[in-house]
Amino acid sequence: MTELIVVITITLLAVISPGPDFAMVTRNSLMLSRRAGVLTALGIGLGVLVHVTYTLIGVGLLIKQSLWLFNAIKLVGAVYLVYLGVKMLRSKPAGTLANPLAALSDAAALRIGFLTNALNPKTTIFIVSLFMQVVRPDTPRAVQIGYGAFISLAHMAWFSLVALCFSSSVVRDRLLSVRHWIDRTFGGLLVGFGILLAVARGTR
Repeated sequence: MTELIVVITITLLAVISPGPDFAMVTRNSLMLSRRAGVLTALGIGLGVLVHVTYTLIGVGLLIKQSLWLFNAIKLVGAVYLVYLGVKMLRSKPAGTLANPLAALSDAAALRIGFLTNALNPKTTIFIVSLFMQVVRPDTPRAVQIGYGAFISLAHMAWFSLVALCFSSSVVRDRLLSVRHWIDRTFGGLLVGFGILLAVARGTR
């Protein structure tokens, strides 16, 4: 029971902490649509399952012990965040777009959420550390899989809530007139996250 409480507590704290996932869901919900935001949130939850899967099969231990592999993962994640950020920084005023709300398909929203989390070394550190330091080696595999499912669902639930909040008509109506500046702000944040990851790739 103590292990379960610790897993739940650490998961909830990790989920609500700001980072690339939050920035991406907020941006897609505010600038595109509620549907895009929720699908991005679902993609993030699916991305979490990638980290859970490789941790459960033992690759997580390899990542924890291999500095070069960990740095490689961080560098790939940094490049992806900078790529997304630069695209947002190049956003143009709404008047130059024929239909800004149709700019992202359902599959694209899901994919962006998935890749943002799957390539996020912050999640790598969180999942690997949780299973290596909190979850006991003798914990049944079924229970460990249950922990992983809970972590994924917690991400989906939290970021879906974020999507619902930032896609409300009151918020969007007030901010869509300056959508390109907001887009650029989120783009700058993602570029900043990416640069921080790249600069810190020699440490863990």
